Amino acid sequence: MTILERFIKYVKIDTQAVEDSSTFPSSLKQLKLADLLVEELHSLGISNAFRDEYGYVYAKIEGSKPQTVGLIAHMDTALEMPDENVNPQVIESYDGKDIILKNGLAIKVSEFPFLAELVGKKLVTTDGNTLLGADDKAGIAIIMQLLEVLPQIKEPLPSLFICFTPDEEIGDGTKYFNYDLFKVDFAYTLDGADIKYINYENFNAASAHITINGKSIHPGEAKDKLINSMEVAHEFHSMLPHEAKPEYTSWYEGFNHMTGISGCVQQTTMSYIIRNHDLKLFNEQKELFKSIASKLNEKYGEGTVVLDLQDSYMNMAELIKPHFEIVQYAIDALALHGIKAEIVPIRGGTDGARLSYGGILTPNLGTASYNHHGAMEIANITQMEQMVEVLITMLTKVIK
Repeated sequence: MTILERFIKYVKIDTQAVEDSSTFPSSLKQLKLADLLVEELHSLGISNAFRDEYGYVYAKIEGSKPQTVGLIAHMDTALEMPDENVNPQVIESYDGKDIILKNGLAIKVSEFPFLAELVGKKLVTTDGNTLLGADDKAGIAIIMQLLEVLPQIKEPLPSLFICFTPDEEIGDGTKYFNYDLFKVDFAYTLDGADIKYINYENFNAASAHITINGKSIHPGEAKDKLINSMEVAHEFHSMLPHEAKPEYTSWYEGFNHMTGISGCVQQTTMSYIIRNHDLKLFNEQKELFKSIASKLNEKYGEGTVVLDLQDSYMNMAELIKPHFEIVQYAIDALALHGIKAEIVPIRGGTDGARLSYGGILTPNLGTASYNHHGAMEIANITQMEQMVEVLITMLTKVIK
């Protein structure tokens, strides 16, 4: 099976995650892909492959080198657009022009300058009605294609441990990950972006949930008595730095992002996510939230502002930098294929961060896919094929 055939087969299976679900995985339809992958792994002679009760797919391939390396990709797709009835469009050799989709949509060169780098490449897009699901079925296809060609490789290889995970898109990709089973020296997630990009830095993340308790008094009798919780909420928000919002930041710049607000005079609730790559600045952002709450309680009375501040995940760079050789392996493998690696910080979270803090150092490698979470998603099949070769080079020539 070619990597194109494999990829199209996977994206036609609806595996969209569901937020606030009472099941795990959040959508049981993810199990259809999980079971298919187990079946394919068995057909490749990997008889130990299995799906566990939570929907994780595990498989191990014994090698002759002393190391054991993990390769991980997620099966679920994002929530922003439908993942049902995906109709992939194959472009055999991209001509560098706008890519016309249905519903009046177009992937325009003027909006996406990276398209200039894809000229002559074999691409897959949606028809404009759905997600494509290259995030992260491109990663799955690359790993599965690697496993198909492994028997043809005569050079020594490290042992490989494979895992395909559910529910990454809703932050639960490692919720029931079996650390006791998945014994590796280090691992890589394959999840999105051009293959020249390597990610080992992600945000430190926290959430802030704020309840503002007001005092509702008839407006005709309100002087010196009424406390409008919505006004206090506005005051709280105005005390945060205006420029520290996601729409004004990029690269390593952190932000405070209001994700929800609801209320009336008597009570208002607000939700924020707090993000920064720098741990010191991250802690300063959290302290600012505490300071604002304290000042407003001093002004309006204790208990007016109730702040619940919780850490979500941390920057895996703190753990990976002392073991940078696992990033260097990927840099060197790309270089042997004439590709200059670029280290790009992830402006978000990653399963790799949670796995790293769980004891498995796990940077991220690219899968030759772009414009995720929308109808303009693209998979670069030419580069996906190349990524298989890069992984073979890393496993045979770079990792000693």
